[in-house]
Amino acid sequence: MGRYTGPSCRLCRQAGEKLFLKGSRCFGVKCAIERRKRPPGVGDRGMRRRRPSDYSTRLTEKQKLRNSYGMMEKQFSSYFAKARHNPGVTGQNLLQLLERRLDNVVFRMNFAQSRKQARQFVLHGHFTVNERKVDIPSFSVRSGDVVQWKNTESSGKVAEVFASGQVQRPTPGWLSIDSDRRTGRVISLPEPQDSELQIDTRLIVEFYNS
Repeated sequence: MGRYTGPSCRLCRQAGEKLFLKGSRCFGVKCAIERRKRPPGVGDRGMRRRRPSDYSTRLTEKQKLRNSYGMMEKQFSSYFAKARHNPGVTGQNLLQLLERRLDNVVFRMNFAQSRKQARQFVLHGHFTVNERKVDIPSFSVRSGDVVQWKNTESSGKVAEVFASGQVQRPTPGWLSIDSDRRTGRVISLPEPQDSELQIDTRLIVEFYNS
């Protein structure tokens, strides 16, 4: 499956706000959006930008959510299709499906600085779910699942190196963490308000329905 390999800061500039794709490195003046607030492709400061159309506004909101979770369009569209066919509100279903991804859960448990790093850790087989190795970032966790650093020497070294410089973030209420045992548990399924992203899912639904 394809993946975006360009500069992460470019995606933030396109969205017009920080998406924190690099974790703690996004704080401070070194962040590109702090130095160049205009979007990519816009020239000198004197150039005037046209008022965004309704389509552009919806597209931007969709891209913000897709890029935040590090997915290409085909995969993101499949999540939306599943959310639309599930009972309930489509936008809320979509957020819940994305939050339940294993790479996102690893990130939200403070086992990685960013979702990109969490995906790499999962792909390299550093985590188990219910004591079984899972190396698929899109694996969907369920209530009661236990996520843990794999009990091997290599995974232990990665965990120690990572934890030494980790900046702790607030843990969402649907997850619990035992830092000493390097273990996390899914207490319940996430609710829409549990997402840390400021996303208007209504615009995303309108984008795909237009």
